[in-house]
Amino acid sequence: MPTEKKKIFWLILIRLIVFTSLLVSVVILQFSTPEFLPVAPFTYLIFFTYFLSLVYVFLYALSRRYSRQAHIQILVDLLLVTALVYISGGLSGSFYFLYLFSIIAASIVISGRSAYLMAALSAIFFGLMVEGLYFGIIPYFSPEHYTEMSPGLALFTIIVAWIVFFLVAFLSNHLAGNLTRTTEELRLAQKELEIKERLAAAGRMAAQLAHEVRNPLAAISGSVQMLKDVPMLSEEQKRLMGIVVKESDRVSQSIEQFLDLASPGKIVFYFFDLAETFREILVMMRASGELPEDVRLQGNYAEARVQFFGNANQFKQIFWNLTRNALRAMPGGGTMTVDLFQEKKKEAGFRFADTGKGLSSEEKEHLFEPFFPGGDAGKGIGMTVVRRIVDDYEGRIKVVSEPGKGTELTITFPIKETRGKTAYGLKP
Repeated sequence: MPTEKKKIFWLILIRLIVFTSLLVSVVILQFSTPEFLPVAPFTYLIFFTYFLSLVYVFLYALSRRYSRQAHIQILVDLLLVTALVYISGGLSGSFYFLYLFSIIAASIVISGRSAYLMAALSAIFFGLMVEGLYFGIIPYFSPEHYTEMSPGLALFTIIVAWIVFFLVAFLSNHLAGNLTRTTEELRLAQKELEIKERLAAAGRMAAQLAHEVRNPLAAISGSVQMLKDVPMLSEEQKRLMGIVVKESDRVSQSIEQFLDLASPGKIVFYFFDLAETFREILVMMRASGELPEDVRLQGNYAEARVQFFGNANQFKQIFWNLTRNALRAMPGGGTMTVDLFQEKKKEAGFRFADTGKGLSSEEKEHLFEPFFPGGDAGKGIGMTVVRRIVDDYEGRIKVVSEPGKGTELTITFPIKETRGKTAYGLKP
């Protein structure tokens, strides 16, 4: 998990808050219990922490190696906490709970593995300090801190501390993972809401476009087609009229997609062959000249048989848009792979892969948004229609793409048992 700059900032800020709170608390308690803690060395340690925080802020502003900064800061925190525990009397003190903050910080700021590493280091530092005090290797900071301790109590204290350290590491990793998943789900939900808002706006616009544009456009296209047959026209004039007809058809198709997106109407479901439906799309695209000769087709689509319960026209829209997107990504030719699959009674679907220019991370993120301003995905609502139909069937879409390495898009649909027959995730 990459360490983010914002997390480093919060780590520095929270450290200052915690140590300042400790300083204020110790000063207050010192007045009420004179033997609580030697204030002078404790104060020196706190101000040394402030100095380190200034160094951390300087590195935060200049260096971009945030992961290394986080590891160093938390490791130094462990040393500072060990010093605090030692000054406060070791086992007789009350600051060894601060080890837990370093473990939790490692889990949130760096990674789960780092949390376990810091838990192990905390156990080692604490264990060495306890053993050193017990065997007299390390003198007590203050003589009044000395307490008689049996070997069993010393060992029990170390074992309990180790268990607590690793338990906190486990729990913090679990909570951090849940927090990350929740944050991602919220981000996706917000993204979904934005897309639906755009679709609603597109639907309202579609109703207006249908009435204002479709009929005049049909009249223009029909008139131009009749004029094309006039024998006195030159080849250049015929070519220009052909462009007018072609562009009129393209605009008309966009209007139809808008209408379908806004109001799909009543859909009739029945069993049909997915592979046969795709082969029909290929025949139509070859007849219309949309399938170039320099694009090679491969995959199991020619011999596959995948029975599906749904509406064939809807899947024709999916296949048409996916194929056009793949062809658009390969203006200089390439290979398009189409595989259809059915995994017993679990799921069915298909995979489209091309050797085209691929998608950037931004284009991939906005692939299914209508008229996204960037890349080929922003030229219409074809992929938005695909997304809407897949959602209606409770399907899943997986997109794998990198710039210069092509795009692979896999769509799967769940299979359910309905009245003794196999149905494919249709919403009621």
